[in-house]
Amino acid sequence: MSTPAPYPVLDREADAPLWQQLARVLRQEIESGLLRADQALPSESELIDRYSVSRTVVREALAELVRAGLIYKVRARGSFVAPQRPDLKFIGSMAGSSDDLSTTGRNVTTRVLDFEVGPASPDDAQALRLPSGSQVVRLRRLRRVDGTPWLLVDTVLPYDRFPTLGRANLENRSLYEHLRRHFGVHPSGADRWISAVVPGEEDARLLELKPGQPVLAIESLAWDDDGVPFERYNALHRSDESRFHVGIR
Repeated sequence: MSTPAPYPVLDREADAPLWQQLARVLRQEIESGLLRADQALPSESELIDRYSVSRTVVREALAELVRAGLIYKVRARGSFVAPQRPDLKFIGSMAGSSDDLSTTGRNVTTRVLDFEVGPASPDDAQALRLPSGSQVVRLRRLRRVDGTPWLLVDTVLPYDRFPTLGRANLENRSLYEHLRRHFGVHPSGADRWISAVVPGEEDARLLELKPGQPVLAIESLAWDDDGVPFERYNALHRSDESRFHVGIR
């Protein structure tokens, strides 16, 4: 009985070039967990000997994995498996960020930092279609995933529409789910704008960022199935911990 090959054999008769085949083998090892986050890949010389390929083939395969975000390179040290950032879809859907994060299987917690009722700013009144002098609810929350700060959100909602929101316990709870259950709000659409910014000192402290480290700023205006705006928020998102997915069909 023949001894099975210790490593997959690349097919030199296949249509796919050797570098693609090698990239596929390494990708499978990463996605299966055989190679873990921040673990070093075999050196170029080891891969050359292991798969009987040229250095050019190895380098093209590694370059493909870098482009795919699966590995990163450290000068004079080699290639390492990149920690995989979960894809978040709430930018392109009406799922709230809490609902979206919960589907990743991670431990999601939400802390309410501030809650107040006060007059709407001119920008808030215009966005939410409120008469001048209207009262709004202002809510500031910090969302953590597996203990790491991910999202700092400042939310504005019309007070007249949600007068009892102050009595709600929103710690570790979805705001959208609460609005659905207790106020009959059915979100149907939103406009969202995204930009890269450097947060201020206090926001950076809450997100546990180094001075000058950039984040993604997200501005959102959501409306219900009657087309009435009910929520405006500004959020700061740590882009080093995840990435957004927007599908176009």
